[in-house]
Amino acid sequence: MNDRFTLAVTGQSLIKHDIRDIPAPAFVEVQLLLRQADLSFTNFEGTILGGHGGWPLKGSFFGCSYPVVLDTLQGIGFQALSLSNNHAFDLGPSGVLSTLEEVEKRGFLHAGLGRDHGEVSRASMGTIAGRQVAIVAMDGGPGPDFMYASDADDNRPARPGVNRLRLSQVIEVDETAFDQIRAIRDTIGYTAIDLTNDSQPDDPQHPATDTEIGISRAVFRRSQSFGRSVKIDEADLARNLASIAAAAKNGSLVIAYLHHHHWASDWYQVPDWVSGVAKRCIDAGAAMFVSHGAPVLQPIEIYRGRPIFYSLGNFIFHVRSEKSTWTAPEVWESVIGVCAFAGDNRLAEITLHPVVIGGDEALADGVLERRLAPHLATGASAKRILRRVSEQSARLGVDIDISGDVGVIRF
Repeated sequence: MNDRFTLAVTGQSLIKHDIRDIPAPAFVEVQLLLRQADLSFTNFEGTILGGHGGWPLKGSFFGCSYPVVLDTLQGIGFQALSLSNNHAFDLGPSGVLSTLEEVEKRGFLHAGLGRDHGEVSRASMGTIAGRQVAIVAMDGGPGPDFMYASDADDNRPARPGVNRLRLSQVIEVDETAFDQIRAIRDTIGYTAIDLTNDSQPDDPQHPATDTEIGISRAVFRRSQSFGRSVKIDEADLARNLASIAAAAKNGSLVIAYLHHHHWASDWYQVPDWVSGVAKRCIDAGAAMFVSHGAPVLQPIEIYRGRPIFYSLGNFIFHVRSEKSTWTAPEVWESVIGVCAFAGDNRLAEITLHPVVIGGDEALADGVLERRLAPHLATGASAKRILRRVSEQSARLGVDIDISGDVGVIRF
């Protein structure tokens, strides 16, 4: 085993175009950074329109890409992909099969999609630069039940799909409001059969009898105050933790990955449940936890000497101006985290390299179609991005030393 192994992680890559011929020097520097790492990892935020065809299963937030985008990701330096996200099923099982076929054809180390539940539940493993690396990639939705992989039984064929961490959103209300909602339910005669019908095509949820009420797709929980929370399916989490533990037991450097859209109302706040999942993944043996979903850079935490990247925001983000609400500058800014591990998979150092999608000029002109490739940030932009992540991470006890255009976390 090599004494030192470097792993670069980036924001998610929602990619529609081949950007390899963009000559901007700041983009060339990004590619050099990715290629210099032993392994570079991103989330491919999409599905491939390939040999298996497919049909749109979404409305305005639908998206698919042609296989050339995988050549692009590989060409700029990525060797590992998460495929678990809210766009992975936008073409249905056909898109899942095309994505798997094209990703495997190019030799990516990948996780998060599978031809059935058994395949998607296993950690994906490979040997990179003499180091055994494994990925367990989950998606927390929200998404319909039918986007997640399932095994065959006597009555149903297997379904290709995404690796699930089932999460349920719960609306918390105080005692008075809870009693009012219960009275409304009872007055209109809303029954368990109604709940089942209204949940289709998904299976109905099963609210706790005394403390929760289900109406349509909403679950209300009796609480001391008003708020929202997320309920984690412990069986799903235990299955994924077992995959992490098995890979770690074999000596692999394990990347635990989660994509979700259960954000806090303030995108920069990390929900408690995410922190809990991240730490349980590390307790199970993961060398690092990486997450995407909230489209901004969130804080970094170090837990038991291992990094938690709560959200790395966007790295490639191909959206159209007339359809996008993602206009805040922070949506287009992130960092590349280069993590250096010692021979025993112990973290030695993290170097943070700030990026601006499209560069400062494209960020200023407001034309989203010009923001095609990530540029290495320098000067005031680099300081702004690093200062923001440094201030956020300091609240979690992480000290980021900013030197010039780079941030460093040392151990």
